[in-house]
This record gives sequence, C-alpha cells and structure tokens, in this order.
Amino acid sequence: MTLWIAVIGASLVVWALKSAGYVVPQRFVESAGMSRVAAVVTVALLASLVVSQTIHSGSGVGIDARLPALGVAAVLLYYRAPFLLVLVVAGCVAAGLRFFGILP
Repeated sequence: MTLWIAVIGASLVVWALKSAGYVVPQRFVESAGMSRVAAVVTVALLASLVVSQTIHSGSGVGIDARLPALGVAAVLLYYRAPFLLVLVVAGCVAAGLRFFGILP
C-alpha cells in the first residue's frame, strides 16, 4: 500500500507543478535570461546523463570501452565533425577496444 501512496503523491506533485506553469507570467517565460538558462540547463542535464551512464557499472564506477569512445566523440564534436561521423567513429573505437580485449 505504501508504494501506491508514493505513486499517487508523486502524480499529484507533477500535476500541481504542471498546473502552476499556467500562472507564470508570459513575460517571465519569454525573457532572454530564461532562454539562456533553459539552454544551459538542458545541455548540462544531458551531459551529466551521458557521463553517468558511461562510467556507472553495477553498484560502483567502472571504466570500460565507452569512456574512450566518449572522449573521441567529445574531440570530434569540438572540431565540429558531422554528428553521424561522430557516432560511427565512437562506435568503432568502442568496438575495436572490446574486440582486441583492451577494455571490456
């Protein structure tokens, strides 16, 4: 029963937050500062998700072939390589490291 109370409580909180968005003044949402903050927060959350999924292994931190592939992808993105090329090269790096037994 406790699980259902948590699910219903979380649902009510999400509903309240979504409903509160309708009372925020439009000038606040459309300001230049809010646009900058929204862009930065989105990138930061996505980057933290990628890094945490890359180095998380079971119940601790583990380094496998994904970490060097992420590094290669970061370098290619820094030099503005096409995104498809970044994906292919990073995948090949991870596959190569696993194939030759250098990293699991």
